[in-house]
Amino acid sequence: MIFFFPFGGGGFGGFFFILFLLLLSVRVFTNLFRGSAGSSAYTPGNRAFFDGTFSMLAKLATADGNLSDAARERINRFMVYDLRLDGTSYEYARSVFNAALSGGDTFQTHADRFYAAFAGNAGIFQLVMDMFYSVAAVDGRISKREEEMLSYAARRFSIPDQVIEALRRKYGLYGKTTSSAYAVLGLDENATEAEIKKAYRRLILEYHPDTVAQKKGAGDEFKQYATKKFVEIQQAYEEICRLRGIK
Repeated sequence: MIFFFPFGGGGFGGFFFILFLLLLSVRVFTNLFRGSAGSSAYTPGNRAFFDGTFSMLAKLATADGNLSDAARERINRFMVYDLRLDGTSYEYARSVFNAALSGGDTFQTHADRFYAAFAGNAGIFQLVMDMFYSVAAVDGRISKREEEMLSYAARRFSIPDQVIEALRRKYGLYGKTTSSAYAVLGLDENATEAEIKKAYRRLILEYHPDTVAQKKGAGDEFKQYATKKFVEIQQAYEEICRLRGIK
């Protein structure tokens, strides 16, 4: 089974737009990708991040046998809007995803490799778990098979129980969801001021640009995603403070 993500715009217009991006971004691609001498193929500078993330997503998205349109769209948005992949990096991520769809390795095998590559980088594991839950819960529920994969990843990556609880609440797995600002902080609307400040301090420290910059092997794509999360956390906290009059 081969899975293709839409570029948007289609036809020759889409082709020339992608060509334009490639020509415009030669210097960027030189830094992001390393190819072997004499080879025309690109390899991401941080291959472990690409291979692990998109292989695990492929297995999770097809845990129940089919790749739903909703899951397909969510993963595509992750590539384009969260990681801001462009041109060749987008194509590489897509090729990894496609290969994993029919590949023999299990989700658990990919998770073990990912852990070995990024042991000690808790921020990477938490962001990947966030992505897993957003895909698994895209239809409003998590199947038994998806739960098995998520539980394995949580144990393998040593994700704290409170983080998992926050993700389940964020993606509406406890019935009616709370406002988006509280969900971003992993809280419900009955949280105390002390709980709000504690959650904010924990998250803002984890995703602060200075913290992310120290994570070896993270890659530019991860850092861009973490920066987006940092801004999201700040905005959510500011909104809650404004609504509650918290100083």
